[in-house]
Amino acid sequence: MTEETPKTDGWRPDRFMVIVAHPDDADFGPAATAAAWIDAGSEGWLVCCTSGDAGSEDPNLNPLELARAREEEQREAAKIVGYAGVSFLHQPDGALVNDLPLREMLVKEIRTFRPDAVICGDPEVVIHNGGGINHTDHRAAGMAAVDAVYPAARNPMAFPWLAKSGLAIHKVRRLYLVWSNQPNTWLDVTATVDRKIAALRCHASQIHDAEAVFNRVRTRMADAGARLGVAAAEPYRVVVIDQDPAPANLPADRSAAAL
Repeated sequence: MTEETPKTDGWRPDRFMVIVAHPDDADFGPAATAAAWIDAGSEGWLVCCTSGDAGSEDPNLNPLELARAREEEQREAAKIVGYAGVSFLHQPDGALVNDLPLREMLVKEIRTFRPDAVICGDPEVVIHNGGGINHTDHRAAGMAAVDAVYPAARNPMAFPWLAKSGLAIHKVRRLYLVWSNQPNTWLDVTATVDRKIAALRCHASQIHDAEAVFNRVRTRMADAGARLGVAAAEPYRVVVIDQDPAPANLPADRSAAAL
């Protein structure tokens, strides 16, 4: 982490979207924040760009079976967090690219759900502070999410067939970049730490030494919380795009049945 003076953020979106590369990314990342916002009255939607079909060390495993298993794990975790639904874009795991087709899919998701905020990975991070390489899919998903938010989702000339088919432009007001080397906001998630751990438990195909993983996750949140003076926190690099409240929009009908 940087030595940025810790601060919290009292702003809460009515609707937010989490965009990640793989099933389980959202639960290792902003799950406690998502659960806290949902408990406070927000509505959230999760988008996974891939289904995690390359997420195994067994070369003989059928990737389609793995993808089905990981999608089901993510749906169960999403129910625990409280998302209204999950979208899987079925892009290739390990080969995700920030190209026009991916951005179009993300713009369609954004214009359909119409979030006030989008949470995604910080695409500028290649090497994490303290070591560790940021997965290429994480970088691609983060950059595609940023590019979809601005300018594409708010530009009627970007993918104009979407607007012509009834998906009007939408202006996301804030970006919350997770796993950033430049955090500027810490959110108190003391009340939802256990929900994050419960969501992570759903990802049995990926988590083998579960208690060791959960201890590391709890330690990171506790360390972040200590900077803020609370028991647990999640850090973000927050980008404010529009200060003023956006006009009221009538959202598309997306219900929890999509989980």
